[in-house]
Amino acid sequence: MKKLTRKEEELMKILWKLEKAFVKDIIAEYPDPKPHYNTISSLVRLLQDKGLIGFTAYGNTYEYHPLVSKEDYRGSFMSQVIKDYFDNSYKNAVAFFVKEKGLSPEELEELIELIKKED
Repeated sequence: MKKLTRKEEELMKILWKLEKAFVKDIIAEYPDPKPHYNTISSLVRLLQDKGLIGFTAYGNTYEYHPLVSKEDYRGSFMSQVIKDYFDNSYKNAVAFFVKEKGLSPEELEELIELIKKED
């Protein structure tokens, strides 16, 4: 799955939150100044063409819903980040968060417990 642009990702986050929505509902979730209707409508069509959004037609009105879950996108996105920025090493990624973001020993213990449960 390809990484979304910032604007596409912003729209998908709204749609994941709402689960289904008309364009006007999506626009209502944006902070002020609200984007123009045509801008959001175009973004929705792009995401639809990419197979990420589906719709239900009610006459000339369309209610949109995500076809890809937030979890599936996150997994694909994070795998690409690990590959591109951490030499495909989860160990390097965790080391980054320990060094740069101050991951605490308690948080590391929680991660170790999660790993043990997965085995």
